[in-house]
Amino acid sequence: MRLPPIPLEMADDIDIGLIGVPWDAGTTNRAGARHGPRQVREMSSFMRNVHHVTGVNPYEIANCADLGDVNVNPIDIKESLSLVEQFYRIANAKHIVPLSVGGDHLLSLPVMRGICSKNPMGMVHIDAHTDTNDRSFGKYEYTHGTPFRRAIEEGLLDSQRTIQIGIRGSLYATEDLDWGRAHGIRIVTIEEFYDKGSAQIAKIAQEVVGDGQTYLSFDIDSLDPAFAPGTGTPEVGGLSTRDAQSFLRALRGIRFIGADIVEVSPPFDPSGNTAIVAATLMFEILCLLAEQVELRKRS
Repeated sequence: MRLPPIPLEMADDIDIGLIGVPWDAGTTNRAGARHGPRQVREMSSFMRNVHHVTGVNPYEIANCADLGDVNVNPIDIKESLSLVEQFYRIANAKHIVPLSVGGDHLLSLPVMRGICSKNPMGMVHIDAHTDTNDRSFGKYEYTHGTPFRRAIEEGLLDSQRTIQIGIRGSLYATEDLDWGRAHGIRIVTIEEFYDKGSAQIAKIAQEVVGDGQTYLSFDIDSLDPAFAPGTGTPEVGGLSTRDAQSFLRALRGIRFIGADIVEVSPPFDPSGNTAIVAATLMFEILCLLAEQVELRKRS
């Protein structure tokens, strides 16, 4: 966003920190998302200051900075989980609201570990996949298909205040959906999204998460690959960029305390279009976070 780069240790008066998490060690098929933060950062220079619909200027109402990329170990998932968690614990202690760019979706788990308070968070999760699998390939508990199962098990995420939107695609087994529904997750398939429309689904999301602290996680593969081909697990029949923008704008007022946009994989889109889509949606999310920062400052 052409923001000043500030090291985390010097970020003492920052309200919102834009953070890259360059890893894809949790990817189960096509890797490459570790390069996402670099290209999204580059494409974000196209963004300007004021939201053309809401009139929000996030930089006027919140002190924002680019906090750089988290150091990770690309060949050791557990060490990377620890490194990311430690980074976000420090940011949280400084009262920085994180807006992260990945990287594969496993990064949401250590981010949640770093920012979760005593009470579990709600979540608005926009994705083609639920990411609540128990194991990948029957044995691996930490992959980009398992973060929210682990987060619920660890008490970081309140399944009763979680909504997943845009779910579609073939399954390995019905258990992929059954577990979440059994635990009270509101799953909105892409068919339901289009049957009811973005405004109605946003209203449902508001009702599900209520007025408690909520996390926003946006997987770029929620979009149809016609709009965002640069991702590791594309699923046809997804959201358009226009749908995604309309839906995010309708989430104004939710008490978001952090957000991420993940699974941008530049090797699968040499044009850079997927990254500019991600940067544009990142600006939409930044405006939502900035409004919440402003409300907290007033209260």
